[in-house]
Amino acid sequence: MKAALVNRKMGLFLALAGILALAVAWWVEHVLHIMPCELCLVERWPWRILILIGVVDILLPGAAGGPVLWLAVPVLLTSIGLAACHVGVEWQWWPSPLPGCHAPHISGHTMAERLASMPLLPSKPCDAPTYLIPDLPISMSMMGGLYAAGILVAFCVWKYRVAHTARRIFY
Repeated sequence: MKAALVNRKMGLFLALAGILALAVAWWVEHVLHIMPCELCLVERWPWRILILIGVVDILLPGAAGGPVLWLAVPVLLTSIGLAACHVGVEWQWWPSPLPGCHAPHISGHTMAERLASMPLLPSKPCDAPTYLIPDLPISMSMMGGLYAAGILVAFCVWKYRVAHTARRIFY
């Protein structure tokens, strides 16, 4: 019973971490009116999955909940990998793997055909970093990767401490 309560706390932590990440992204997009690029939108998916993992762990502690927590590790590693990919694009180390991050392909022979082939909304290029804190050269992509790494470290430390405490009780 006590292990289920401990797992629920970690599930709540993971769900809140995902909600915080998505809340910051929403705030930047809707309050600061900074348009996200296609890679930014892809980087949000691991946080949505992390929320789902946390909710499953809260609702189904023990049998299904405890082992589900381990799915947070590949999800957070994916988030770190996506952030590293995006930072590499921002620093011009490689081109973006997503076609939406490149200049639009306008086709047609007449001006009407060219206008019709243009995207409805202009997209932000993925190699244009967004800096939230003035004079601090850390883009939102890098912040997201560092945040994911911090959550991953917190998860691993928590798992180690829970396992170490359980060993002390049984020996």
